[in-house]
Amino acid sequence: MVMPPAGKGDQKAVLDVAAWMFNVVTSVGIIIVNKALMATYGFSFATTLTGLHFATTTLMTLILRWLGYIQASHLPVSDIVKFVLFANFSIVGMNVSLMWNSVGFYQIAKLSMIPVSCFLEVVLDKVRYSRDTKLSIILVLLGVAVCTVTDVSVNAKGFFAAFVAVWSTALQQYYVHHLQRKYSIGSFNLLGHTAPVQAASLLLIGPIMDYWLTNKRVDAFPYTYVSVFFIVLSCTIAIGTNLSQFICIGRFTAVSFQVLGHMKTILVLILGFIFFGKEGINLQVVLGMIIAVAGMVWYGNASSKPGGKERLAVSSPTNKPQRQNGLLSPAPADSEEV
Repeated sequence: MVMPPAGKGDQKAVLDVAAWMFNVVTSVGIIIVNKALMATYGFSFATTLTGLHFATTTLMTLILRWLGYIQASHLPVSDIVKFVLFANFSIVGMNVSLMWNSVGFYQIAKLSMIPVSCFLEVVLDKVRYSRDTKLSIILVLLGVAVCTVTDVSVNAKGFFAAFVAVWSTALQQYYVHHLQRKYSIGSFNLLGHTAPVQAASLLLIGPIMDYWLTNKRVDAFPYTYVSVFFIVLSCTIAIGTNLSQFICIGRFTAVSFQVLGHMKTILVLILGFIFFGKEGINLQVVLGMIIAVAGMVWYGNASSKPGGKERLAVSSPTNKPQRQNGLLSPAPADSEEV
């Protein structure tokens, strides 16, 4: 019996799932490796490490360009500068927010990225959400809050750091999707333009920022073969993390990336239970996981329905061919991301 060929919808669904799995696996992997690197070996230089991540990613894009897998593309310097500013303020802001705030308020700040991303899409892209889509987002936020938010205390400078971190992160993720649509460039191309600038800027300010945050110098760290191995491993996984983030936001939107991305939070909690025992897992956490997963399933169903999430006015061209990860492909007319 001959199976009928898969339609475009089936192919897109398979690629969507693959993109999400790629992002989830690399993101959870890098969290575990960085936790071992920082907690076990004392390498607490988070900003410098992120600079090394982007330096490794830059090397990967240069090799792929040399091999011919990445096509030449153009991105205005002004857009690169804006993107890198948002991205770097996001990284530094998150590190400072974690230092100045309680863990509970830090988690609340991270949760607030979803409403901020929704606001940016409504204002800048004229996106309209259905009632079910809005309620599903609220359910996800509630579930993750039940899982992760414990003690909550806030101060003026901590609130300011969280405010900067949330808005810069939301703007950076919005720009990933916006630039790919506007200039019809793929994930590899966008990384090829932005990663070198991010690497250079973070490696320049990283040691200074890390010294301010930890009162330790990265050049005075007692490097060992094992710690260097974990640094190299973290940088290697970061290539996949950076690329998968650009792929996912390019295929969907920043809001969908944030909503379904909380599955990584659930997986980290579960893996922590598997590897480190029952500490941190209780009835409240399990209840929060169930609520959050139910919200994610609801969001996926609600946003994919007609009218669940739609643009009232599409600002990007639809007749131009688009680049997917450096390869040309025709742009579907009137397509909407979820």
